[in-house]
Amino acid sequence: MRGLRRERPPIRVERGERLLADAAAAEGHLGGTRDALYFVHARGGSTFELTETLRIAWEDVEAADWDQETSVLRVTEVGSWGEERPEHRFTLDEPGRLLELVRERVTASIVLQRHVPVDGRRGLRVIARRAPRGDRPVQWIYEYDEGVDPDDPEVQRLAREALAAAVRDVGLG
Repeated sequence: MRGLRRERPPIRVERGERLLADAAAAEGHLGGTRDALYFVHARGGSTFELTETLRIAWEDVEAADWDQETSVLRVTEVGSWGEERPEHRFTLDEPGRLLELVRERVTASIVLQRHVPVDGRRGLRVIARRAPRGDRPVQWIYEYDEGVDPDDPEVQRLAREALAAAVRDVGLG
């Protein structure tokens, strides 16, 4: 019965990956594998003849937020402190299982997240992220609360101590 067959999404994933969920977006098409989020941008309409593909590894996704009122999925990439982080917005009429996959994969990429107070209220976070396959080293990232100066020698000392403790706790040092 051909009528029940689902049309194949226009996403080509890397060798060894398999598309687990996908959804059409106003901007193109989104899909996710165990390892990454893919976005195929259709240029020149929905024919997908001329396309650009963006691949974001799950460990490089800082946050993914779904706004149900506007049907917009906002994906922010991990970046460097003080620099603008790449942010992508996708309008999804029928997200299907894609939102569940995004939440599960981003959460699974976080090995550890620890808040370290600097002045009682504000502080910094030490975050360890890993690739789902485990074939790359754990990435260690600092996130600073607003108003915390990462160049302050005391903040740097606290950050080094927190990182050393986190590495020990995770069993990598």
